[in-house]
Amino acid sequence: MDRNTFTGLFLIMIILGGSFYFFRPSEAELKKAKETERIDSLKKAGAVIAPKDTVIKAAPTTPVVDSLALKGPFGTAIAGTEAKTVLENENLLITLTNKGGKILSVQIKGQKTFDGKPLTLFDGGANKFGLNLNAAGKVVNTNDLYFTPSKAGNKVTMRADYGANAYVEFTYDLKALSNKVAFNINLVGLQQVISGNSIGLNWEATLLQQEKSIESEHRYSAPYYKYLDGDVNHLSVSKDEKEELTKGKVQWVSFKQHFFSASLISKQPFEKTSLEVKIPTAPGQIKFYGANMQLPYTHLANQSYAMEFYFGTNKFSALKAQGYDLEQQVDMGYWPLKYVNRFIVLPVFNFLNGFNWSYGLIIFALTILLKLALSPLTYKSYLSMAKMRVLKPEMDEIKAKVGEDNPTLVQQEYLKLYKKAGVNPLGGCLPMVLQLPLVMAFFFFFPNLFELRQESFLWMKDLSTYDEF
Repeated sequence: MDRNTFTGLFLIMIILGGSFYFFRPSEAELKKAKETERIDSLKKAGAVIAPKDTVIKAAPTTPVVDSLALKGPFGTAIAGTEAKTVLENENLLITLTNKGGKILSVQIKGQKTFDGKPLTLFDGGANKFGLNLNAAGKVVNTNDLYFTPSKAGNKVTMRADYGANAYVEFTYDLKALSNKVAFNINLVGLQQVISGNSIGLNWEATLLQQEKSIESEHRYSAPYYKYLDGDVNHLSVSKDEKEELTKGKVQWVSFKQHFFSASLISKQPFEKTSLEVKIPTAPGQIKFYGANMQLPYTHLANQSYAMEFYFGTNKFSALKAQGYDLEQQVDMGYWPLKYVNRFIVLPVFNFLNGFNWSYGLIIFALTILLKLALSPLTYKSYLSMAKMRVLKPEMDEIKAKVGEDNPTLVQQEYLKLYKKAGVNPLGGCLPMVLQLPLVMAFFFFFPNLFELRQESFLWMKDLSTYDEF
């Protein structure tokens, strides 16, 4: 490229660059063009054009209520504004909502999650607790009604009016230093309104992760129940399951986690009950529990049902103090291991705990005591094995003399030798088998012991879960 060509190209580039700079539209012209484009697009869409400086405020969203619903059963309670009420004592912080007149969340004081946050059993409007009523030919769920709350001391009353002197009422009463909430259902003046001989009570809750090991929490979390005249049982801990409890009336149901429980105890047993458990996929959630219960309805002018909630730890002694066999929710192992733990290991643990030792030292002491308790069996096992080693040369001689092709005769000669020497051939393994229940009991005892939760020892931050490395 010669000098003249290069100079020409350079001048052309300067001219093009200058034209873009000097002949570009001003800011005012750009804004005007954008506004014109906006107005044209709105005209094409048939929209109302507002001046640019006008702020269009959206109307506040309110629940859309069918006018016919307002005239139907509990019409005055169909619409409303949600309001929260708090019940609190030394152990619990309970938040109630007038939407459904139910417990919205439960916080257990003095307890923390694995990451140091306040421990909340369940929280949020997705949890349900309410009645299904066949009222005036329509199915009414109290979860959809707005109750009127009133509070006196540590007692809250929630009322949903049907009409004059006719209403559904829930009362919650929390005593000082208690983990129980007295709960009463009152159906007043509805004897001609509610049809059928039973009413449904539905309880659903998603329980939140509290422990570091979500796998362990899954393993020890399940809905429990107790028949009025039967044992405590539970649904699957490892899969989704739904079960109809058809063996009799149910006294209580419990939404149990690894170390905490939310239980509902009815003074008048549930006639029919179905339980459900699902394993959610959302992070931070352990299990979804559902319970559908039937209460007898005899059409009284004032029909009442007395119940109790228990919100608290799965500490064996704390559950036992509540009564109703709630302590059987603590997994002590299969038969006969649970009896070994309940009547041997647990009393010894409580005895050692009375010395106010570190829980690490108590575990060490329990291990030593277990070894001492098993030492007679261990000694017999070692002694029997030593005798068998002494007889080994004679047994080899018998085997060589009789021949390996006649095993029956060999065994007969062995038995004669055992009898002569006073040796039991099972003396080595039988004592070891007898030790297994005690040893296996420990594997169920420690993972379910609430006292070990978040207790540290030496380098271990939490004796109830795995170590960090």
